[in-house]
Amino acid sequence: MAEKVISDPVLGQVRLVRRARCSRVSIRVRPSGVVVTMPWILPYAAGLSFLERKKAWALSALERQRKRLSQAVDTLGGESLDSALARWRREARKTLPPRLSELALKYGFSYNKVFLKHTSTTWGSCSVKRNINLNINLVRLPAELRDYVLLHEICHLAHPNHGPAFKSLLDSLCREELSTPASTLEKALKQQVIL
Repeated sequence: MAEKVISDPVLGQVRLVRRARCSRVSIRVRPSGVVVTMPWILPYAAGLSFLERKKAWALSALERQRKRLSQAVDTLGGESLDSALARWRREARKTLPPRLSELALKYGFSYNKVFLKHTSTTWGSCSVKRNINLNINLVRLPAELRDYVLLHEICHLAHPNHGPAFKSLLDSLCREELSTPASTLEKALKQQVIL
């Protein structure tokens, strides 16, 4: 991986990342800035050119992200983020592993270990070693979105990608457990921001 950081007068900090396993140029927008990921063989100029064509979309997405972040921070009610994170970590230890275990047992899945982390980009992940990582921010979500993330990671135990078999399994479990299609829950989750 190779990376270059530039300062754009409209978007602010932009990270240009070249990766060996990347097959196309893509843009990710976070409240902290914009990341353009591109195949290793492309020059940084190609990533900048792609970003220039998508700048209006990126700016709109950045404004939405920052607005959501501001609203999420407002919910802290004067509590410092460090204090809130410590509280969420305690709550996560009590609630997330038991609920994950309950769902895995109910649907016939087994995993190795569960880790609680504070990451800025993902709600959860499942490793090739069958370990599940959960973001402590999950305790801030409504119960059905929290369960959606847990079900999502459980489904990765059977299907390590996001292919049709994975999507079908996830949708089936979401409809059974939450009475809601996975696509609806995924859209609702995208409206949330990680602090």
